[in-house]
Amino acid sequence: MAEAVQIRNLVKRFDSPDSPGQSVFAVRNASLEVAPGELVTLLGPSGCGKTTLLRMIAGFEEPTSGDILFGDRRMNDVAPNRRDAAMVFQSYAIFPHLSVYENVVFGLRLKKMPADEIQKRAERVMAITGLTHMANRSPNQLSGGQQQRVALARAIIMEPRVLLFDEPLSNLDAKLRDQMRVEIRELQQRLGITTLYVTHDQIEAMSISDRIVVMNGGVIEQIGTPREIYARPATRFVAEFIGKANFLKAIVLDGETIDVGGVKVRYVNQRQPGEQLTLVLRPEAIALSPDAGDFRATVKRAMFLGNIAEYLLEIEGVGEWLVDSPNPGESGLFQPGTRIYASPSKAALHAVE
Repeated sequence: MAEAVQIRNLVKRFDSPDSPGQSVFAVRNASLEVAPGELVTLLGPSGCGKTTLLRMIAGFEEPTSGDILFGDRRMNDVAPNRRDAAMVFQSYAIFPHLSVYENVVFGLRLKKMPADEIQKRAERVMAITGLTHMANRSPNQLSGGQQQRVALARAIIMEPRVLLFDEPLSNLDAKLRDQMRVEIRELQQRLGITTLYVTHDQIEAMSISDRIVVMNGGVIEQIGTPREIYARPATRFVAEFIGKANFLKAIVLDGETIDVGGVKVRYVNQRQPGEQLTLVLRPEAIALSPDAGDFRATVKRAMFLGNIAEYLLEIEGVGEWLVDSPNPGESGLFQPGTRIYASPSKAALHAVE
């Protein structure tokens, strides 16, 4: 099956506002294939190029070089309104003088679609987005979540080949944001629309995506499933940006053993003896014990967070580790100054560049 969206060696270069004659790269040699019905999230910090990449796919920005394809058709020179793509913006872009119904069907009226077809589509889309009983309301009578649903309904009623989201939940409070991302994901899967979604929120990306594209400085650092991105980050940047991470300096002893601060740790590898490694270790992949373990440690800080206890430990000969320990309400809390032992999960260790 042909890919729904293909990006090949895409580059976007702007003239530098600070240095006349110099260029600034917003996107560098980005390549990506999105399968039909897949939801792919572009994730990264502000200024990483994710929104610029999305806007080039939508047709609102012109690439400096490279190609954008929908199926087998090259889209670089195709106008935005002819790309069979719909975009949901951060600001919702709802018309304040139109009712919910008129906002939703606005695009269909522009296309001069027959009235009976407009009505049929509107009834179906407003039902699945929970807007049927709000059809006659004006936007100023809606909550933020309801306005987001209107923007979403207006996009999907066009039955686009590709659905594009530009940080659609950033204006909502935390609880509503959690609710809406679930609704967006369920709706996307039910309709099977190929979707690209931009966010800087790691939890949002992890919870809704089939795959995540992590960007940094205009460059794609890694593409993978949420599990791959979290458990096997390709670079230190990815490891630090996705969740919390400890970094361990190690020396390879042989194909199954490494030295971490004078402690031998089992780590199967294909490196040469004496080679130095940087390993990422997630805070939840460390077991604590008052009696025995791999590394001696001293508790520097302890915080009770309900479902976990968050510790900062000083590991003898190694440095500081952040540790998330589950169910502290039952197991109790190690107090600052306590001498304990820390044992990393060997399966969770992963070398990064």
